[in-house]
Amino acid sequence: MTTPMLDTMRARRCAMTLATLLLAGCSILGGSKEASTIYAPDPRVVADPAWPNVSWQLEIAHPEGARMIDSQRIAVRPVPGELQVYKGAVWAKSPSDQVADTVLHALEDSHRIAAVARKGSGIAADYTLLMELRRYEADYAGRAAPSATIEINAKLLQSPEQDIVASQTFLQAVPAAATDTASVARAFDAALGKIGGEIAGWTLRSGAEHEQAGRKK
Repeated sequence: MTTPMLDTMRARRCAMTLATLLLAGCSILGGSKEASTIYAPDPRVVADPAWPNVSWQLEIAHPEGARMIDSQRIAVRPVPGELQVYKGAVWAKSPSDQVADTVLHALEDSHRIAAVARKGSGIAADYTLLMELRRYEADYAGRAAPSATIEINAKLLQSPEQDIVASQTFLQAVPAAATDTASVARAFDAALGKIGGEIAGWTLRSGAEHEQAGRKK
């Protein structure tokens, strides 16, 4: 036999349990994330016949970049001084990883260098390539469609002294065919291939010129 007080306590417990379940259900539904399209630029750089053949070894340090720039969210600059990201779209790799991979593969595939690897791989490197990622964004700059804009400062250091042999800033801005994210991603693929090829060729030339100057001394 139950008392009115016991019935009231049971009713309160049931009400609290139901409320907890409802809140949990709302949290799960509200916390569900919208599926994102993943873009993975993978340009193939064709070696320039003018690139020199070199006998030295190179290590590539992982590029540096500000957190907002080096993010897997795809950055867009709708107006000067304002940076946003595309909704429902992400990079498969961070911009710094994309740049490092592109330059490394360009040099490897060129067969113009004795050895090239990422820093920390253990090769006895004669030179180190440092890169700073300054811009990696879709920039409207007052136009109807944005341009995939990549800016990188590169420095070639001689090992083990770490003296700067050469330094140069590279910039590529490839217009997208339209404003949709897929078109923007294709523009980035083209811009990445161009700037990766420029940096690879510059690295080979700068190192070759430094070696030649050293032999003349």
